[in-house]
Amino acid sequence: MIKGLIAPILTPFDDQLAVDQEKFNALAHQLLSNGCAGLAPFGTTGEALSVGSAEREAALEGLIKSGVDPAVLIPGTGLCNLPDTAELCRHALELGCAGVMTLPPFYYKGMSDQGLYDYFVRLIETINDVRLKIYLYHIPQVSGVGLSISLVARLHKEFPEVVVGIKDSSGDWENTKALLGIDGLIVYPGAELPVIEAIRLGAPGCISATANLNSARIAEVISLCHAGEWEVAAAKHESVCGIRKLFQEYAPIPAQKALLARQLDQPSWGNLRPPFQPIATERVEALAESLDRQFGLRF
Repeated sequence: MIKGLIAPILTPFDDQLAVDQEKFNALAHQLLSNGCAGLAPFGTTGEALSVGSAEREAALEGLIKSGVDPAVLIPGTGLCNLPDTAELCRHALELGCAGVMTLPPFYYKGMSDQGLYDYFVRLIETINDVRLKIYLYHIPQVSGVGLSISLVARLHKEFPEVVVGIKDSSGDWENTKALLGIDGLIVYPGAELPVIEAIRLGAPGCISATANLNSARIAEVISLCHAGEWEVAAAKHESVCGIRKLFQEYAPIPAQKALLARQLDQPSWGNLRPPFQPIATERVEALAESLDRQFGLRF
């Protein structure tokens, strides 16, 4: 289990829209030195479904070659078909990653819990590796396919050494709380907003998109919670939540990339693969001004 803040790291693209390994490595090392306990490459924030399987494998290998410890990595592996998902999982296992973060098959909607259960069972059997640690990925507002509490509990009960955890990005605290009630399941909220209450109920931390730009403050709140400094954590959590809510008024992925491009004076950090589009310059400037004025966070 990775205890603390995990960043679903942004994926940089060069001007030909190929993955920029040098920038990817640099951001990974910066995040790990600035409070993050782990990284989750190729999640939603990393534009995962716009990145090919071979590209993901090469980029993951590049991170590790640059000195990133694979034990702090939980890469996203969930695709719409079982063979490619299994291949991405096997690749991560061979590299020594801490686990894999796996979406349900999400193209066909309205599937039964039994159908989703059968998919994950077949995935586990196909990979057939004792090292496999799956963190389910629940983000129904994006994927269109959710993971019910009863399905998660069933998978964890029947495969406790394999289906070890879940990232809950539903934004529904009652759902997160119910997941935290499943004995032995590792639950990472998909944002820092509920992290204090989640840690009180046994969560090790959170996986937050805004860790890409605000890792030190979020990590400090989590560390204070684990140290039992609840009042201090709550006081610092107010500004952390304010920053998160401000980002939610913008298109988060284009906005974060634009701010990184501005902060690092590296325009290509603003590159996005279609269908994403950049946000207007005046919007970037307004966001940067608000972050500085309200929270002293400069870009």
